[in-house]
Amino acid sequence: MNKEERSAYQKEYRLKNNNVCTKKYEHTKKGKLVRTYRNMYSRVVGIVKDKAHLYKGLPILDREDFYSWSLSNKDYLTLYQHWVQSNYCKKLSPSIDRINTEEGYVISNMRWLTHSKNSGITSRNKVLK
Repeated sequence: MNKEERSAYQKEYRLKNNNVCTKKYEHTKKGKLVRTYRNMYSRVVGIVKDKAHLYKGLPILDREDFYSWSLSNKDYLTLYQHWVQSNYCKKLSPSIDRINTEEGYVISNMRWLTHSKNSGITSRNKVLK
């Protein structure tokens, strides 16, 4: 099976099974980080068009450095554990916050919060602008 055929097979498999395997993986410590990094990367390269003015061109740390930093970060590990215990409640999902929104995804400008707290900060910042 060549690369294109494999890709088509995997896509069809995921559709048939409602992405069960992907969702299961994204609930692991590493899987959550893979999804988080992919979202961060999509923002800074401009894939997310409606938010490109907020993120495009900002620096982003290397993926492996992000994984290493996160997996040794007490806040991430604690938030992850609470998220698992809550049966993956979206409000309690670990979320990356850029402390200074003018700066990119660099270790000195990132912290882990719950999705709920991070959304609240974003909402308050919109009101202030």
